[in-house]
Amino acid sequence: MDTIASIFSFITTPVSWVIVQFHSVYGAIFGPDTGWAWGLSIVSLVILIRICLIPLFVKQIKATRAMQTLQPEMKKIQERYKNDKQRQSEEMMKLYKETGTNPLSSCLPILAQSPFFFALYHVLNSIASNDTIGVINDRLLESAQKAHIFGAPLAAKFTDADAKVQALGSTITDVRVVTAIMIVLMSFSQFYTQRQLMTKNVDTTVKTPFMQQQKMLMYVFPIMFAVFGINFPVGVLVYWLTTNVWTMGQQMYVIHNNPTPGSKAQASYLERLHKRVTHHGKTRGRGEKAIVKAIVAKGRDRNDFERKFINGLSKAGLAAQADGTVVKSEASTVVETEDGTPATGGAAPKRQQPKRQSKSQRQSGAAQGGGSKAADESAPKTSLSKSDEPQDAKPGPKPAGGKSASGGTRSKAQSGQRKGPQRPKSPSKK
Repeated sequence: MDTIASIFSFITTPVSWVIVQFHSVYGAIFGPDTGWAWGLSIVSLVILIRICLIPLFVKQIKATRAMQTLQPEMKKIQERYKNDKQRQSEEMMKLYKETGTNPLSSCLPILAQSPFFFALYHVLNSIASNDTIGVINDRLLESAQKAHIFGAPLAAKFTDADAKVQALGSTITDVRVVTAIMIVLMSFSQFYTQRQLMTKNVDTTVKTPFMQQQKMLMYVFPIMFAVFGINFPVGVLVYWLTTNVWTMGQQMYVIHNNPTPGSKAQASYLERLHKRVTHHGKTRGRGEKAIVKAIVAKGRDRNDFERKFINGLSKAGLAAQADGTVVKSEASTVVETEDGTPATGGAAPKRQQPKRQSKSQRQSGAAQGGGSKAADESAPKTSLSKSDEPQDAKPGPKPAGGKSASGGTRSKAQSGQRKGPQRPKSPSKK
């Protein structure tokens, strides 16, 4: 233990110093030997470390978003090589190399904060083992061992014997009840955090090996906490429960305000954003503008939720701009189809088909047209117009067969060859 303490003294010494500083503050309020003073010191240390690691958490989100931008390409690779898993993996690795992304890059912040958590665990475990560490001397060590949290000593474990628990001023029943409740809360918070990530903030249209690993960890981590938790001191359980609750709250905030594209959380967020934008007529704040700007920049690569959001703005008479702002649009509404192509709809005028007229309406229209034609014929004719019939025309003799020339002309007109009044023909000379 001394060897480990000497190797990691550059981490354990600052961590122990921070715990002592918090203890001096809370000890002045609740008493130096109380569980509230030492318990709140551990909680405050965890919160301080997590606040310092927020920039790493932001980088983790950006790395996750970078992986999300590759989801369409990854989906194409899966569909193209769905029957060849080896070729599919090779194409995936090639895509990661070309774009400069790494599926494990989102786990780097967790690895970076591991030394701090290890130092905190080592300090608390040393207190439970009655060993001084860092700036915690014998007086502070004795005070920490006397501290009780809900009747359980800070250094007690679930597996401790009754004699050891009584030496710390408690009973085995109190220790096991408190540690069991804390282990259950710790495992449940871990499971809920991972389940919330998998069910609400993951694009389910594309399944990757990374998603399968996350789904497996959703069940593995709670079981690990439950198994190893019985060997953790109460102070370490306070640490794990505090960091799990912090992670759960931090993740809920991110899912609510900056969800993953294509996830159920994004659908809920865009519905809320649509209501706010249509109510106020504009986007408010940098966060809303950044979301709208990213959606506009995608163009035809928008998912169904984003396309529905743009169509909703168009139907409300609004238009999203490239800079993330929203302005009123007086043009005809343009709605995007599922493949991203624009289709006119909404407020756009529709083409009216002419109504079919009845037979009586057509006949009345024809009669009106005939009357107008007769009026035109009754108009005085100029000298340049030809008369239908020559002025010196005289009826000629009847042709053979007893039919007049006019009758023959009438029969021809009725046969459809020529309509209207005809010039009489002169009888043929035999």
